[in-house]
Amino acid sequence: MSWAVGTGVVQAEGVTDETAPAERLSLRPPANRVSRRAIGYWTVWAAVGWVILVGAQAVFVFTSDDPPTWLTVTLTVSCVLAPLHLLVMPQWRYRIHRWEVTGEAVYTQEGWLKQDWRIAPISRIQTVDIERDPVEQLFRLAKITVTTASAAGPVKIAGLDHADALALAAELTKTTQATPGDAT
Repeated sequence: MSWAVGTGVVQAEGVTDETAPAERLSLRPPANRVSRRAIGYWTVWAAVGWVILVGAQAVFVFTSDDPPTWLTVTLTVSCVLAPLHLLVMPQWRYRIHRWEVTGEAVYTQEGWLKQDWRIAPISRIQTVDIERDPVEQLFRLAKITVTTASAAGPVKIAGLDHADALALAAELTKTTQATPGDAT
């Protein structure tokens, strides 16, 4: 069974409104925000990237006898963009990233420049995984990956409080075990 997005409603392909209203899933913003600590996590990862970029540019500019003008300009631009990016991006992502689990589906919304909305029907869930990189562990955060029988790939909920992620994984496991079908 594949899922088609129509006029604001996602429903099983070949199913009409009259035959299966219970299988209709509304395309709507999920209700829950991620942990506020995700702002710090995103800021740290972005800062690491900027430090590497600006550091490499600075090494070339300051160790060269006659650095090219374009390299000095890119260093200056990077030094202006980095603080702006570190101030705006994490806050923006926090406002966008949302998730929700109902008895019928897992809803996610993520991104900041490119935004993705995903709906994974509970009956299609195959596995639920929790991941934590070292920086997430410092911020007491976790990421849940819900693998489904979908060509679009897994649904990820990043920036969750670790305790909330454990509870959510347990809830999804319990719900999917109680849902009939083979998730294919």
